[in-house]
Formats: sequence, C-alpha cells, structure tokens
Amino acid sequence: MTTLSRRRLLQTGAAAVPAIALGSRPAQAASGSLLVTGVVPAAMAGFDTAMKKFITERDISCAQLAVAKNGKILLARGYGVYTKNSSLIRVQPTSLFRIASLSKNITGAAIARLAQDGKLSLGASVTSLLGLSATADPRLAKVTVWRLLQHTAGWDRGVSPDQLWADHTIAASLGVSLPIDHADIIKWATARKLDFDPGTKYVYSNYGYMLLGRIIEKVSGMSYESYVKQKLLAPAGITRMRLGRSLLAETGTSEVTYTSKFTNKTVLNDSGTVVPYPYGGFNMPNQDANGGWLASAVDMVKWGFVFDKAGTVLNSTSLSRVFAKPEIGVNSNGSWYGFGWSVRNNNVGTLNTWHNGSMPGTFSFLARVQNGVSYCAIFNRREETGSPDFDSIDPILGQAIGTVKTWPTTDLAPRYF
Repeated sequence: MTTLSRRRLLQTGAAAVPAIALGSRPAQAASGSLLVTGVVPAAMAGFDTAMKKFITERDISCAQLAVAKNGKILLARGYGVYTKNSSLIRVQPTSLFRIASLSKNITGAAIARLAQDGKLSLGASVTSLLGLSATADPRLAKVTVWRLLQHTAGWDRGVSPDQLWADHTIAASLGVSLPIDHADIIKWATARKLDFDPGTKYVYSNYGYMLLGRIIEKVSGMSYESYVKQKLLAPAGITRMRLGRSLLAETGTSEVTYTSKFTNKTVLNDSGTVVPYPYGGFNMPNQDANGGWLASAVDMVKWGFVFDKAGTVLNSTSLSRVFAKPEIGVNSNGSWYGFGWSVRNNNVGTLNTWHNGSMPGTFSFLARVQNGVSYCAIFNRREETGSPDFDSIDPILGQAIGTVKTWPTTDLAPRYF
C-alpha cells in the first residue's frame, strides 16, 4: 500500500532554521530498554518489535501503536516518556498526540453526516454556502463540497502558498496583526485566483478542508469541535479527543510534548520572536478541520470502526459517499482520494483506506486493510533533514500482520474506553 506522502509538506512560510529540539527526552531507561506501557499479546509481538526498531532508529521520544481486527482492539501500546511541570510522564495508550491530517477523515465524516441528515447538499458551491465573492476568479463558483472533500477544488500549494502555513504573508498583505484567524485566511485566499480549473485534477489542499470546517459551522449552527464531538465522537464512544492548542503551557499533562530541530518566527504575535516550531511556529487552532485534532492511537482505531459498516454515525449511503471515486477517476496507482481517506481496492474484494499526518513535531498513520485489520501509529516528531524515512511505517506495520499466526480474541476496548 502506498501512503499519501506528506514529507517536507508543511515547512512553507517563514524560513526554518536548526535549533535544539524542545520536548526531547530519552525514551529509554538507564538500562537501555525502551520504556513501554499497555498490552501486547504474545501472538502480536511482531508489531511491538517492529515499532521499537522504528522508534530507536529515528530517536523518537514518544510514540503509540494500536492494532485492531474485526471491531476489537487487540494491541495498545505507549512508548517513551515526556516531561510536563517538571514531572517525567510515561506515554500511555491513552496519551494525546497531535494527529495532524488524520483530522481530515473526521471532517469528511462530519460533512457526510450533515448530508445524511438533509442539512447539506454535497453539490452546493462554497460561494453560496459561505457567501464568498467570486469576483477575483469566477471559477470559485464551481468549487463544490465534493471538490473540497476530494482535493479537486483548484488550489495548488506547489504554485501558491499553502494558506494554513502562510501567516506572516497573509498578515502583511492584509495589514493586520498576528495572530490571523480563519476569516483573514479566507479573505486573503478569496482575493486570489485559483491555480487550476475546479474538477480537473487532484492536488492536496489543507485550505479546502479548513473551508469544510467553516461549512460545518455555518450549516449546523455549532462550533466545528462541538458538532464533531456531539454527532460523531460521542455516538462512537470516544470522549478524549479534542482540538489542540499552540503553546506548551496550553496543552495539559495528558498531551505529549513535541520534538523538532527547527524553529520559526512566532505566528501568535508581531514580536518576531523565534520559537520552537511546534510551539508557536504555526497556529494550531487555525488547523482545526484540516489538522487540529488530538487523539490517541486507540481512539483512532476505534474511530475507524465507524467506517466498517452502517451504524449510528454514518448510514450505508454516507459510507458509499465517503469512499466514492472522484470525477477525475483513479490515479496511476489505482487509488483515489475520498472524504479524508486515500482509497484502493484490495485483493479480497474490499477497500484499503489510509491516511497519514505530518506537521512539525508530529507524524501519524492510520490504515484499514483487508481481513478487518486496522492499525494506527503516532509519533512526537516527523522526518526532518538527516532522519530516516517515516513513511516506511506503512509497509513495516503491513508486514507485521504476516507475523501473527493466530489472532487474539480479547478486546482491550473496555480497558481504555
């Protein structure tokens, strides 16, 4: 399975310079053994061995892994330690991490639910839903909810700046003080031309998903976070997840610390102060619908069960929409982008769906593959200059499936939910 690559994706905007990594903490005890928590059945030791090797090779201080099969959580592991309020805290299976773009399938499900409830047409235009002007580019009127969801709306961050990572540029252009907010980002982007005709090609767009968050708020009359929690997460039995904040002081002890060797000028005020990239180098609240959620790996595999079959969150029509092929068809690898998921037919007549997430201080990966197996791994750093490939977690975990001769049957969900 080929993961949606996001390496070096989010270092747009102000130039980053090397710095000492904040939040870095040895993940090993004095004996050299990796500090771990949680449950790994003996039959699934291959997953644990693979994760430990991955973590050690990349000097990762905090990580999680959860593995499920047929609606049961079978493995739940926390790796490493972090420091909060002068206390050394072990990563638990329930510790919270920024999950970055794994947030997109949450937003996609929220849109599907609004359509399911008859509150939204997926063919509606963003201009009509949000009252945006198409004066700068009449093609904006052709940007529909479908096209936002499937990244065919017309924005290309290879041509124009990624709007969610251009805070300094946007503030200077609009003549406003930092921090900017969603309204500022939309005002700046709406005054610019699209980069291609809507519906003609796929180009990954954080901005498109940020707009979907605003549509959810407009249509539901609720905040984006409240709608997701009430209509999606609570019915799925998930209560820990929440939106993240920008600063270390705001994160709480259940959230791990994040590591990066890069810094950036703060986007939270006009001081020009150089800060650790994960803490003020980007605006976490602005990322909400495209990359702002906090979750644990067990939360994410449990969330994945929502997509296994029709239920209280999404009905069969919604699930078919979530995984529908876009108007442009499939890519050269035979895969396509659904509602926050990369999708491909597998060799047993079902669908493999997956996504990863990456921002300074975070790398995450979630997959639902054949035979009812799903897994999520989350780390408190991402691939940076000189570090080994992080996207390889996909085939590594895929290969670990083959090491399981007999799958356990004990569901760990009651232990964590």
